[in-house]
Amino acid sequence: MKSRKVWVCLICAFIVVLFVFNIRFSAIYSLPEGFLASRDEVEKSSCNNYFGNFVTANLESSSEPVSTDETVEGYIVFKLFGFIPIRKVKVLSVTEEEVYVGGVPLGLSINTKGGIVITEKMVNGELGYMATEKSVKLQEGDLITAVNGQEVESLDGLCQLVENSETENIDITFLRSNKLFNANIKAIRDKDTGKYKLGLWVKDDVSGIGTLTYINKNTNKFGALGHAITENKNQVPVCEGQVFECKLLGIDKGEHNEPGQLRCMFSDNDKIKGNVYKNTKYGIFGEIEDSENLIDQNLSMQIGGRLSVSPGKAYIVSSVSGIREEYEIEIIKASYQSKMDDKSIVFRVKDKRLINLTGGIVQGMSGSPIIQNGKLVGAVTHVFTSDPTKGYGIYSDWMVLSESEL
Repeated sequence: MKSRKVWVCLICAFIVVLFVFNIRFSAIYSLPEGFLASRDEVEKSSCNNYFGNFVTANLESSSEPVSTDETVEGYIVFKLFGFIPIRKVKVLSVTEEEVYVGGVPLGLSINTKGGIVITEKMVNGELGYMATEKSVKLQEGDLITAVNGQEVESLDGLCQLVENSETENIDITFLRSNKLFNANIKAIRDKDTGKYKLGLWVKDDVSGIGTLTYINKNTNKFGALGHAITENKNQVPVCEGQVFECKLLGIDKGEHNEPGQLRCMFSDNDKIKGNVYKNTKYGIFGEIEDSENLIDQNLSMQIGGRLSVSPGKAYIVSSVSGIREEYEIEIIKASYQSKMDDKSIVFRVKDKRLINLTGGIVQGMSGSPIIQNGKLVGAVTHVFTSDPTKGYGIYSDWMVLSESEL
């Protein structure tokens, strides 16, 4: 009985401590290993009692940067009253590295590994023109990634793997809605060539339009879109990709339950010297060698980690008016996230100019930089279909970490 009373007293005391000292354990323990933080951000979070009264956060770097654009590993140590340890979390300590702020639309074209199914193709077999049993096993938009256990690197490679099969029963591995499936398809021997055919029209390229988020001043590496380019809900793996300047032709305004869009176009004549090397759930990444027409050299700033983000006034950068401008938004919520997600920030458009022009957030604005307190803290990713003046953004942490992941 005594033991039970002791536990009750301890629990009550713990609750009192939480209430009196306002310790925000949810904020402390939701921080993921390896998130971005600068010494200045950590010091300000302590001064502003971001993690609660009497909770200190100190950045301890494991090494000192040797250049102004280096990111080094370190730790944030949280202590109550300055001496009772609460948590130690690994961070990437950013230096004075700066990026050019984007805000302009880009055309993006990706050549993918594998083959994307378009439709059936009749094969001239021994019994005449016929289709395979593809229709019950593969669907339009499926991405074929392997044949008979061998990875497909290109369309030519896909054809060779099928044609050189030792049997008409061919094992196909394919991606559908970002999940891998397997199917065994009976191929048809072509009467003219004597080679096996799957009876499919396939392609290996996808394209889309998004907004440039940033270009690193020192490396020319860029991030855009804030989410993946997809084909039939499949995140398309990159074999190689190209970047294009994009012409804004018009705007379909967003309305209740009807998302608007930017109407843009690009052609081979608009190709930019550079490439796309990664398509992730958290953005498109590559390198742009000639960025003169994409950036304002007077508009550069540091990337801010999640500790720089707080509810309140912020801005998105966009060229929807024909020139690059900042539009006021209100950050409603900065989510606690221990895992990568492309819906980190909830915001509302406050700027009447943008509302009058687009109705709020429209398709094509994904990737528009979000800046707060002089730092680039995120990018626009989604719009609320029920209210185009509200949208989601992704923390810049997730974009930078996604770019660096192998």
